[in-house]
Amino acid sequence: MLFATAAVAGLFVAGGASANADQTANASAQQPQQQAKATVKKTVTVQSGDTLWGLSQKYNVSLSSLRAVNDRVNTDVIYVGEKLTLPSSATVSTDQKTVASATTNQSTTNQQSVAQTQQQAQPQVQQQTQSTTNYSQSQSSSYTGSSSSAKAWIANRESGGSYTASNGQYYGKYQLGAAMLHGDYSAANQERVADQYVAARYGSWDNAKSFWLQHGWY
Repeated sequence: MLFATAAVAGLFVAGGASANADQTANASAQQPQQQAKATVKKTVTVQSGDTLWGLSQKYNVSLSSLRAVNDRVNTDVIYVGEKLTLPSSATVSTDQKTVASATTNQSTTNQQSVAQTQQQAQPQVQQQTQSTTNYSQSQSSSYTGSSSSAKAWIANRESGGSYTASNGQYYGKYQLGAAMLHGDYSAANQERVADQYVAARYGSWDNAKSFWLQHGWY
């Protein structure tokens, strides 16, 4: 009995020693792996507009720790293209990702709105341009030859061709008396009244030009 008990006790002791040896061996094997993981460093390349403080906020680390791992004790100056080491605790927060996404979406929406506004405004500009062209053509078609040239010559001398030129009681492209226009200063009314005035007083724009050359007015 004594020999049997001693033998069994010996087996237990040997088994415990073997188990301890296995655990020690496993711990020794895992330790280099843990050390290897601990030595892996995260890096980031500096982009245009980055600052040391901005990167600390972006990766959720303190500015002091970011300075420490990059030897920036006395200066926060960084350069585009430079690679900075991040502390092991560095992460990108969900809030910052959400803000960046929202900013991108807002920028895209604004660009689309501007494009739509430009597309809507373009037909209106074209319509106004076409209307002005049609009006000019319709006015020009009423006068041909030297009469048309004489009329344009007088308009240039009187107002520089401006429908809004003003000189005392005289107004518009042909410097007509304000009373003659009866409060209607539109381009169409100025053209119509000028034609009536010249036809009644001189008979033609050529005659009106000849009078102007002699007296400095018509």
